[in-house]
Amino acid sequence: MGSEGTVLGASSEVVKYVRSEQGELLTKPFLDLCRLLFPVIDNLGPTLSAVKCDVGSNLSRLEALYSSDPLKYSLLQSILQAEIQAKTAKKPSSCTNGLLWLTRAMDFFVELLRNVIEHPEWSMTHACTISYNKTLKRWHGWLTSSSFMVALKVVPERKKVIQILGGPNANTEIERFCAQFVPMLEANHKLLASFGLDNLKSI
Repeated sequence: MGSEGTVLGASSEVVKYVRSEQGELLTKPFLDLCRLLFPVIDNLGPTLSAVKCDVGSNLSRLEALYSSDPLKYSLLQSILQAEIQAKTAKKPSSCTNGLLWLTRAMDFFVELLRNVIEHPEWSMTHACTISYNKTLKRWHGWLTSSSFMVALKVVPERKKVIQILGGPNANTEIERFCAQFVPMLEANHKLLASFGLDNLKSI
């Protein structure tokens, strides 16, 4: 299977179009890229169903706002600026909050991908746990964190996950994808932090 025939391979192609000529993150290509990862998250089993649901909800919220005025919301930054001006950015239902949690979910996903290839001796349960502790746990309240930790006990075998991620080419595809995608997630965090919006927590 060539890289172009896998989700991560296709994602690496989409990544090329996510930034404007000025280096700003474009709303629709970024959301399209995140949605393209859905099949991978879905195939990782019920453990990540909560992550998938959260990602899907936030994507839909952001896509709806973008569709309401594609020109006005062509940049992710423009969404934050509009909601800050309207004094709605910190509301749980805001698109700013949606972008924050979408970015955090992608942080978890990328960390999991890295752990899969960098620690072949780890079980998938351990890889998921370490990834969760490093990314999402600090932002989750006790209830959410407890539910997530229970779900981590039921994950597919490592062999199945590698097959989902590209089989024999998994390591190469993961490395290329992470190298392209991580700077975008870092840019989102930097953008959110510049407005004091990168430290919101859940219950």
